[in-house]
Order: sequence, then C-alpha cells, then structure tokens
Amino acid sequence: MLPVITLIGRPNVGKSTLFNRLTQTRDALVADFPGLTRDRQYGIGVVGPQPYVIVDTGGISLAETGVEALMQRQVQHAIEEADHLLFLTDARDGCTPGDLDIAQRLRRLDRPVTLVVNKSDTLDPVLATAEFHQLGLGEPVAISATHGRGVRDLLEWVFAGFPVAAGEPATDETESGIRVAVVGRPNAGKSTLINRILGDERVVTFDSPGTTRDSIFIPFQSRGRPYTLIDTAGMRRRARIDDTIEKFSVIKTLQAIDAAHVVILVLDAHQGIGEQDATLAGHIIERGRALVVAINKWDGLDPDQRAQVKTQFARKLAFLDFATMHQTSALHGSGVGLLLEEVDQAYANATRSLSTPELTRLLEAATQEHQPPLVRGRRIKLRYAHQGGRNPPIIVIHGNQTEAVPETYRRYLINRFRRELKLMGTPLRLEFKTGSNPFEGQHNRLTPRQLKHRQRLRRFVNRKT
Repeated sequence: MLPVITLIGRPNVGKSTLFNRLTQTRDALVADFPGLTRDRQYGIGVVGPQPYVIVDTGGISLAETGVEALMQRQVQHAIEEADHLLFLTDARDGCTPGDLDIAQRLRRLDRPVTLVVNKSDTLDPVLATAEFHQLGLGEPVAISATHGRGVRDLLEWVFAGFPVAAGEPATDETESGIRVAVVGRPNAGKSTLINRILGDERVVTFDSPGTTRDSIFIPFQSRGRPYTLIDTAGMRRRARIDDTIEKFSVIKTLQAIDAAHVVILVLDAHQGIGEQDATLAGHIIERGRALVVAINKWDGLDPDQRAQVKTQFARKLAFLDFATMHQTSALHGSGVGLLLEEVDQAYANATRSLSTPELTRLLEAATQEHQPPLVRGRRIKLRYAHQGGRNPPIIVIHGNQTEAVPETYRRYLINRFRRELKLMGTPLRLEFKTGSNPFEGQHNRLTPRQLKHRQRLRRFVNRKT
C-alpha cells in the first residue's frame, strides 16, 4: 500500500498550494482566503523518491460550532489515517499562538510529524525557521510551495525512514472506475447524498448554501466494482454570483462534469424545478454526459406537492426524456440504493458498441416509415449509418443533401434509434455526411454532332428574337 501523507496547519498557510505542487495538478482550489478548503482532498504525489497518497485538509481552528466544527472533524479523520503529518506554518506570520496550540496537540499523537515553514521564498532559511524551534517538533524545513523551492528536499527528508513502495500507482480508467459527478443547486443535498452512498461522513454537510466550495474526488468500491464520486459546489444563476471564490467553484463544477462518465443531477423537491436546474441539465447534455436524475427530499412532501413536482419536471425538463428519474431522501436513505445501479446502466449504454449492419437496418426502417423531406424538388437520401464515437454514442449517417436535413427529422431519427436500441440514460448524437460527387468540377465534352446541333439551335433562337 502507498504511504499516506496528510497536510495540516492553520488556515491560509499554503496547504492546498503544496497539494497542487506535490500532485502536479490544479485539483485543489487555491486563493488568498482563509478557510477555503473544507473537505479532505486526496491525490497521488508525484514529487519525491516514491509514489504516495497526499491529503489536503481544512485549516485547524478552535471552533466548536457551525461548519468550522464539522471541518475539524474532517481534519481529525485525515490525521487518524495518516502515516506521516506535514505541519505547515507561515514564515511571514511567524510562530503564532495557533501554531503553538496545534503543536501541543500533535505532540500527544503517535504519528511522525515534520514541521514545514512555508512562504520563505524571500527569506533566509535559517532566519525563517529560527523562531519555530520553540514548537518542539524537531528541525523545521523551509520551503516555498508557490515556487517549489525546497519541496523535493522536503520529500527526501520525509521518505528517509519509509520503506520503498512496490509498484506504481494505478491511474488508468480501469482502476479508477466509473467517475460519477454529483451536481445541482446549492443546498440540494449533494454532499449528504454522497455520504449516504459511502456510508461515512466523508464530506462536510451543513444546512447552509455554499458549504462545498471545491470539487472533491472520492474513490470507493461497491459490489466489487470501483467508482470515483465527485462532490461539487452548488451552481447558482450568474447574476447571483458576486464572490470570487464562488466563481472559481462554478468553474471547478463544470470541469468535474467534463471529467465524469456519468452525472447525477440532484433536484430539491422542496424548492421545485427552477430555471437553473434546466440550465445545468442543458450543460450536461451539451457535454454529452450520461445522466441520472435524483429528486431529493422527496419524503417530506404530501401527495399534492409530489404531483406538482412531477408536473414541473415534465414541463421544464421535457428534454430529459432519456434520463431515469428517482425520488430519493439522502437524509434517510430511501431510494439511494438504486442510484448506483442506474449509474451502471447509463454508463453501459453510453459506452456500448453498435454494429454497422444493425444501425443501417434501423435507418432503412425509419426512412421507409417516414421519408426525409424534399429539398428543391429532390428527395434527401440517407444510405447507411455507423458508430462514430462513445460516451456519448455518436451515429454517423451518410447520404445525399444531408446538410439540408431539418431539425425535426433529426429529432425523429434520434428518438427512433434510442427506442430501438434501448439507449436510456445517455444523450445520443447524430452526424450527417454527404458523399463527394466524383464528377464535380468536370465539364461535359460535346461530340462534333452535339456541337452542330447547338449551333443550329442558337441560329434558330436568334432569328426568333
């Protein structure tokens, strides 16, 4: 197993910056804003003598209530599962009372700790680390996570007493499994749903919109099959986004949709189906992702309210006729167990292999039942079809005048293919290609007899005029 290294420290000391440096990614959201990170973020470290698991955590504080208290619980979980702790401090702030309090806690733990003095890029390392010796955690190591100075030496120091890990970390799709992004409006219950699926308080949940700020990738196994759940920040209308951090959170959510194989769209039954839900669903379809819809907080509605929500769904989200809809309660667990089964089915349909003879046969049957329209007196001819891509499935149709196929006939073919192939849970795309004319640009050469006939016609026309 790979060793686990956890980053801890006060808020805004550079833990997420160091996480991105060690993983060579931009997975952790970084800003000059204390308390930005709230959940545990896991990644594979690539800087250093051997691979390892690196864990980013929220800043340690003395809060005992509210969302900060829940954050401290996440930090405690990360400390308990760590093989080595990197205690980050800020050279610009110096040794603060908060650092002294954290050091006192760490000395009680049976965990190896390395004291790291970050943001020392403009300071002499000896002067930057001098006052941190009072923490009693051994020799401090000066680094600059932003510029990478001293980071590799830090990892060499940490792994000096570690056994060399056998093998490389698996990063291919087979090992990471199906990536499932959970998206929706703020406070729709996305994090609660993920905790319910995992059976653990893996991410912070709080009765306040905007609790989740970053996209958290969570690998796990269910029924012997690997998955990666992606918890995302809630997306609001652009006019209501006035916080820079929230703008970056929206970007991370859109990137999570692109990285996912299947998306679970969480709708809040108490709030009803809003315009933002339709906009988010449209973006998921535009990116071609398989989709499962979960209408959350269903258990708290009376029959009239449930009927109203169903009516709103049929009216505002009619374009999601290919997606399966589930009524769930993430808080109590009802309906949640079926979601992963639907995710498996949607992923299987999105990555399904479609044979050319079957697609061509279905195309012929569809055109015989309802022929394409006429264009300037000529009938559009669709000759054969084949698969052009997966996730989403792409069907390429060849024929004549295909650029003139109207949108209504395109929707007819999509619905016909989806119904016959039973491709539920995934959008379907059609691409039309017109064959090139082999005689295009070539002039018809007339025989001497045809030339004489043309001359006689011209003389006849000239006499008439």
